Amino acid sequence: MTTPVFVGCGFAAKYPEGGGNFSVPLQYLMGLKRMPEYRGIWLEVLQASGDPVKDAHCIRVFQRRMAAYDLESCLLLRPVQKEQGPEEHHLDQMQSFGLSQKMLLELARHGVLLNLSYSLKPPLANLFGRRLLCSLDPTEVLFWMDQMEMGQSCHDEFWSIGLCMDQIDQRLPKPIVAWKSYFPLVDTELLKAQPRPKSPPKPRFTTIGQWYWDGNITIGGEWRDYSKQAAFAPYMELPKRVNGVTFELAMNLNADDPERERLRSHGWSVVTPHRLTRTPAAYYRYLAGATAEFTAVKLEALMGSGWLSDRAAAFLALGRPVVTEPTGAERFLPPESGMLFVRTLDEAVDATQRVIVDWKQLSNAARVTAVEYFDSVKNLKLLLGC
Repeated sequence: MTTPVFVGCGFAAKYPEGGGNFSVPLQYLMGLKRMPEYRGIWLEVLQASGDPVKDAHCIRVFQRRMAAYDLESCLLLRPVQKEQGPEEHHLDQMQSFGLSQKMLLELARHGVLLNLSYSLKPPLANLFGRRLLCSLDPTEVLFWMDQMEMGQSCHDEFWSIGLCMDQIDQRLPKPIVAWKSYFPLVDTELLKAQPRPKSPPKPRFTTIGQWYWDGNITIGGEWRDYSKQAAFAPYMELPKRVNGVTFELAMNLNADDPERERLRSHGWSVVTPHRLTRTPAAYYRYLAGATAEFTAVKLEALMGSGWLSDRAAAFLALGRPVVTEPTGAERFLPPESGMLFVRTLDEAVDATQRVIVDWKQLSNAARVTAVEYFDSVKNLKLLLGC
């Protein structure tokens, strides 16, 4: 008899134009498809927006992607919460699409919930036989758990993609739960190594994300800007320091945002991710079209959480080296991992030049690292206790 494993998510359906965002839970489900002893089910909670047309579009896109990847799923549309107070998820108040609520209840009793970023709240979360909180934002979750309910009261196990939760910066609150760690997942059967890109006229280093940050946390009594905008500040002159290379940022910036012109004045190419990476497939094509990733890390680097991004895992699986800042995670990787960790502009220049010269060696190392450390099945076995 197969064990039902529900991947709980609340951030994919509401953002249909984010192919990379959708890719995060997809890696869990694709890994579960390779494990015959488990029945993987995507369980999505979509908060109604108040606009039925928008909600219907989000549901259609979600269902179309489930069909494209041959995934079993249940989407629960949660009505607009009219009263103030903690967010609660009541199954009997939700409309379901896909798996019926009756079947959901039956499977949940003896199933496992991998609750990504505390997407599912009680009492819905309490229906599952075994409940694992999977934190994708180590520092923020640690901070907010000290302030409010973040799932610490309704889960059996606590897992984080922060590999250094026991050594995280002492300015943060001491963990109130026993954290275990795992690598961010990438399904290495879905994403295969790709040959070196030939079409761009110059090698291209890129990354994708949100340029601004809407968080509101204080560490050591101090509020700081932990945005990509702030993280990239020390590296603004990188494009002018490395000849014959394109440095591209696929960031969500409005067409009239003056940041676009400022970045271009420093030599950065700025593109719109909603146009280039709207679907998971387009997202993977965009990553594969790059020579490597270059990105900066702010919050997790300062706190030393050992965080690595799911995007970096995807780059590695495609055979793309990654140049980024250290978070402590580098201690858990082999010396030649395909990841080059930098702390200064000069180090970023050297790492970029090394990627150009040693691309084949670094590409091979990247793929090996993805298979050995980040592979979905390996990490799911760790989570599920196989």
